Amino acid sequence: MKQDMNLENKSGRNEFFPEDSFKSWGDYGKAFMKTPFRLKDRMFTRSKDYIEIVEMKARSSHQMKKTLSWWDLIWFGIGAVLGSGIFVLTGLEAREEAGPAVVLSYVVSGTAALLSVFCYTEFAVEIPVAGGSFAYLRVELGDFVAFIAAGNILLEYVIGAAAVARSWTSYFATLCNKNPDDFRIIVHKMNPDYGHLDPIAVVALISIAILAIFSTKASSIFNKIATILHLFVIVFIIVVGLINANPENYSSFAPFGTRGIFKASAVLFFAYIGFDAVSTMAEETKNPGRDIPIGLVGSMVIITFIYCLLASTLCLMQNYKTVDINAPFSVAFSSIGWGWAKYIVALGALKGMTTVLLVNVVGASRYLTHISRTHMMPPWFALVHEKTGTPLNATIAMVISTAMVAFFTDLRILSNLLSISTLFIFMLVAVGILVRRYYSTGITTKENQIKLIVCVVLIIGSSCGMSSYRAMSDGWIGWAVTAPLWLLGTGGVWFLVPEVKKPKVWGVPLVPWLPSFSIAINIFLLGSIDKDSYIRFGIWSGILLIYYVLIGLHASYDASKEVESRHCMAQYVDKEIKNVEEECKKLEVGQLAKEDELGTKV
Repeated sequence: MKQDMNLENKSGRNEFFPEDSFKSWGDYGKAFMKTPFRLKDRMFTRSKDYIEIVEMKARSSHQMKKTLSWWDLIWFGIGAVLGSGIFVLTGLEAREEAGPAVVLSYVVSGTAALLSVFCYTEFAVEIPVAGGSFAYLRVELGDFVAFIAAGNILLEYVIGAAAVARSWTSYFATLCNKNPDDFRIIVHKMNPDYGHLDPIAVVALISIAILAIFSTKASSIFNKIATILHLFVIVFIIVVGLINANPENYSSFAPFGTRGIFKASAVLFFAYIGFDAVSTMAEETKNPGRDIPIGLVGSMVIITFIYCLLASTLCLMQNYKTVDINAPFSVAFSSIGWGWAKYIVALGALKGMTTVLLVNVVGASRYLTHISRTHMMPPWFALVHEKTGTPLNATIAMVISTAMVAFFTDLRILSNLLSISTLFIFMLVAVGILVRRYYSTGITTKENQIKLIVCVVLIIGSSCGMSSYRAMSDGWIGWAVTAPLWLLGTGGVWFLVPEVKKPKVWGVPLVPWLPSFSIAINIFLLGSIDKDSYIRFGIWSGILLIYYVLIGLHASYDASKEVESRHCMAQYVDKEIKNVEEECKKLEVGQLAKEDELGTKV
């Protein structure tokens, strides 16, 4: 007897797995036997712009409300980024990895982030949907690569929000003149990396989620107010800090050498995470072609400048060896005799981290919404609430996941793993720009396709070589080999492969050089991350592959074939309608001819 997989309707499983492959265990068994064929299909199938913009959006039942302008996006960009890494990791990296040269680490990671911003901006303008980089990669690199990216995108958001939520507790403790562990439950029998339980972080996340669910526009207004107050505190830190600066603290500017600078920059890339969340708001933007470039690029330039000023101020106020790793700016003011000022700093940091959490929750839910529209995740998460115009199910799911991680996990583990996921995604988006500009199905010849593949492999391979060599040696021989190979790969795209697609409104400048450099610098920073983080990254990627083979592959395959079937039917109907119209015209012409003939005879 055929056993139904959806017997218990109350469980909601039908809403989670509505595809044909999951109607019964027998259907699932048949689908699973076709895994090799389906995997090959999904690996080489690319989505199209109109499918992401029209078809995918239609699967959310209701449309998101277009309420955001470029002014909103700039404030969202500043609110998303400013306040996370600068108040979370600056002290840690200055003390243990880079010293006062941490300002150069911010320059390196800021450059990498700005290059990625250019790539994200072109995609967000051309494909203004909630899916962000997931949608972009589906169009250019195919379903399989997009899914691996999707899993890491969701991991990035969960870990990013969890790290900021735990730091929120640290600064809240400073504001209350307490030690952060006074607000945590310490379980001595557990591993110290996971045994400092943080209920305050969970409460902060839930409070933010309520606002994110209520309204995107209300979230934008709250973000503006909180960010303005935060900027006043930052100006206070810079002005008072520089007045009390001690140049002797810069006497040992780079105590850990260039290796320490680059190692810190890889972790401090965390400080720039958040701008990609702004790209997910393209679907709710009034004029994406104008608003997104101004909002993304403008906010990133402002943020990089502020970060460099804050990092310099911290190390001028206090010797890097005595910088506090939990609340560096608050403690720095205590060290110069301005103990009362640490409360202002802590309050400003809390406001900054609150806006970071808000934009993170908003962005993460939009990503999950669009991923679920493709059925790679259950489509139940794609539903948009009719009254609020926000993705209610996706928001709740992401907040619960984030709260669980924030409750248990130490900040250092979170930041390193987060940087790997983020740098990996940004590298793929840069590759996607090269593919978008230089490859188009039916237009690019086989010869040019092979040239592009060889050049992209050369760019990625030489970048991996530079990263590996820098991690193992301070010499120059490896650079002498890998750098020319990178130039050869990039130059090969420029000279040998014709550009087949021009952006309609806004495009990345200096293609292919800028995207290629983005690939190189992201991979270079990946080489500075510790081995344990790569092991955790590998485990997570393995879990993603298992889920994809067992569930995501079959669900997305069925959904894509349904779309193709509808398109074929629509094309057939259009063709038949045209045929009928032509027949009608012929009959009408024939009838008129007969009438004219009769009239002539009369």
